[in-house]
Amino acid sequence: MSFRPLLAALCVTVSLVPSQPLLAADKPMTLQETLRRVLSINPRLTAAERDIGIATGRRIQAGALPNPDISAEVDNVAGSGPYSGTQSAETTLQLGQLVELGGKRAARIAIGSAGIEAAQWQRAALRLELLSEAASTYFTALGAQRRIDVLGVQITGIDRLTPLLQRRVEAGASSPAETARSIVAGDLVKAERERARVTLNGSRRELAALMGLSSPDFGALRGDLARIASPPPFRTILNTLNDNPQLVRWTAVRAQRDAELLAARLKAVPDVRVTAGWKHYRDTGDDAVRLGLSVQLPVFDQNRGGIIEAQEARSKADAEQNAARAALILTLGRAYETMVGAVKELEILRSSAVPNAQRALEAIESGYGQGRYTLLEVLDAQSTLAQASLREVEALVSFHTAVAVLEGLTGVPVIFGQRGRSR
Repeated sequence: MSFRPLLAALCVTVSLVPSQPLLAADKPMTLQETLRRVLSINPRLTAAERDIGIATGRRIQAGALPNPDISAEVDNVAGSGPYSGTQSAETTLQLGQLVELGGKRAARIAIGSAGIEAAQWQRAALRLELLSEAASTYFTALGAQRRIDVLGVQITGIDRLTPLLQRRVEAGASSPAETARSIVAGDLVKAERERARVTLNGSRRELAALMGLSSPDFGALRGDLARIASPPPFRTILNTLNDNPQLVRWTAVRAQRDAELLAARLKAVPDVRVTAGWKHYRDTGDDAVRLGLSVQLPVFDQNRGGIIEAQEARSKADAEQNAARAALILTLGRAYETMVGAVKELEILRSSAVPNAQRALEAIESGYGQGRYTLLEVLDAQSTLAQASLREVEALVSFHTAVAVLEGLTGVPVIFGQRGRSR
């Protein structure tokens, strides 16, 4: 089953929606809404659209035929003797046209067409990159929100101790120094919460920048951070990598390089210049047709250097494609290992660490009022539970970020196995 089929679906649906209404500043924003807004108004995607327009213009220009030329000549004038005037003038009006041979125009058109296809695949790759980046930033912000909540619970627990601690100090059961220790513990957690707020605000600004905004215009983020699932085998994900637009784009690039190599070879094929004109002899009043044909002899320049350049560019494209594929596989493998590791970490935290820390805290807090535990033990139990919960949040963010990276690389949703539980 599909765990989170957002990337592939939004690539289709967003293209049908030219713009998205702005959210109210206090309205929660979901992941789906985030991705829609990013794809609808991101300036980088707009620039990629212009690249397609540029390539289209080059393709149109590549198919243009050479312009004809017209010339006029007057012979036998302003000389001496019978040629001193214009009575012996010979007037020629001539049209000329360069005829390209060997398929040069077709080669130029092929270069332009491949350029359009490469630009289109580059835009598709950028769409996936933006979706992955937006999803990763979204879950980082969502994790920061959850981290603030966890630290808030810890602060509430410490504050709840204050009245009980005060009574113990008044009864002589605790030292006044424990009051200061409790205050310090609470302040340290509050400082950590402020740090989490800085992370949250930074992530919110990153999301706003992806939407082309100078500052966030949305409220809190809303989503199911706690949901996980069993990852599929790595081979299953790897098999979908061939559809990545970054790799498919190289097919168009190779076609473009092939056409450039053909154009370089055809440059040595001489073109024909055809002329046709009308000539008037003034002294006799006769007219005649003038025809001409000229061909450039490829004696000195056969474009050998250009052919070598085009051949090397074609070979370089193959090498760059192999390098790009190796880099994508490496990134894919790292993201997959991060996802698998996060799932294993969450299994430990959820099955043992967090529940046991919760039970220990409840027992120690209950016993503290009866004098069976010290303040230090209570604070340590609260800190242990908070750290376990924060580790869970960190693992969840790692899981969802890795999924976003995988879907951004493959262009298809990751198909998970049995869903894990959501706490």
